[in-house]
Amino acid sequence: MLRYIATRLLLWIPSVLLVMLAVYAMAFYGAGDPIKLIFLRAPGDVAYNPERIEAIREAAGLNRPFLLQFGSYVLNLVQGQFGNSLTSGRSVWAMVSAAAPVSFKLGLCAIVLTAVVAIPLGMIAAMNQNTKIDYWILGSALFLWAIPAYVAGPLLMVLLILVLPGGVPYGWGGVFDVRILLPLLVLSFQPIALIVRQTRAAVIEILSEDFVRTARAKGVPEMVVAFRHILRPVLTPVVTQLGLIMITIVNGAIFVELVFGLPGLGRLTVSALTNSDYPVILAITLIGSFLVMLSNLLVDVLYPLLDPRANDTMKSR
Repeated sequence: MLRYIATRLLLWIPSVLLVMLAVYAMAFYGAGDPIKLIFLRAPGDVAYNPERIEAIREAAGLNRPFLLQFGSYVLNLVQGQFGNSLTSGRSVWAMVSAAAPVSFKLGLCAIVLTAVVAIPLGMIAAMNQNTKIDYWILGSALFLWAIPAYVAGPLLMVLLILVLPGGVPYGWGGVFDVRILLPLLVLSFQPIALIVRQTRAAVIEILSEDFVRTARAKGVPEMVVAFRHILRPVLTPVVTQLGLIMITIVNGAIFVELVFGLPGLGRLTVSALTNSDYPVILAITLIGSFLVMLSNLLVDVLYPLLDPRANDTMKSR
C-alpha cells in the first residue's frame, strides 16, 4: 500500500507541471496584458503611457519569452514563493490562504451532506423498485440534476426574498452559521442527484446476488439485509463517484460564492480571470489540481477497507 501511494505521489509531479504549463500558456497568449488592464480600469483620468506600461512589464518580468517566465515561476514555486498579484501587489499566498478555508469547508460540508442524504435515498428507491416511492425519489433526483448551480442560486434567492420578510442571509460566518445553509443546498443539488442514481443502480444489481436471496430466505429482517449485506458492496462504486464529484463541487463553487457573497476561491478565481492575474490563476489551478488528485488517491486508499479483494490488486502494483 505504501509503495502504491508513493508511486501515485511521484506521478503527481508531471501531471501538475502539465496542467500548470497549459494554464500558463492560455494566460500568456490569450488572456490579455494585465498591466494594460490596470490602466484601462483605473479610476479617474489616467494617462495611457506606453513607455510607462513597458517599464512596469519589464519590472514584473512580463516582457521575457514564455518559457523563461514559466521556468522562473516553477523555480520560485519550488522555493515556496507564489509571487505577488499583478493587480493588487498583495502576496498570492496571503490571498489564497484567506480564501481557501472558506471553499474547503463548504466543499467538505457538501460532500458530507451528499453522502448522508443521497445514499439512504438511493437504497430506499432501489429496495422499493417500480413503486411510487421509487418514482418520487428518482424523479426528484432528475429534477435536481437538471438545475445547474448558477440557475438554482439566483432562483432560490428570489424565492426567499419574496417569502422571508427579513431578507436572505448573505455572506459567510463559518460552518455553523445559518447563512451556509442556502449555498450548501445549491452546491449539493447535482451531487445528490448523481449519487442517488448511482446508489440505486448499484443496489438493484446487488439485490440479484445469491447471498442477498439466501439472507432473505433465512428470514433476516430487511433492515439487517440492507445495512449488513447490501451497503458495503454498494459503497465501492459510490465512493468512486464521490471522489469524482469533487470536480463538480469545485466548478459549482465559483457560481455559488459569487451569488451568495462568499469570500472563497471561486470568487477569487473570477477576479483573477477578469484581471488576467497570472500568479493568482496559477496558484488556484495548483490547488484545484491537488484537490482532484488527492480525492482520487483517497478513493484508492478506501478501496481495501470497503472491499478486501482490492488490497491484493494494490499489492501487485
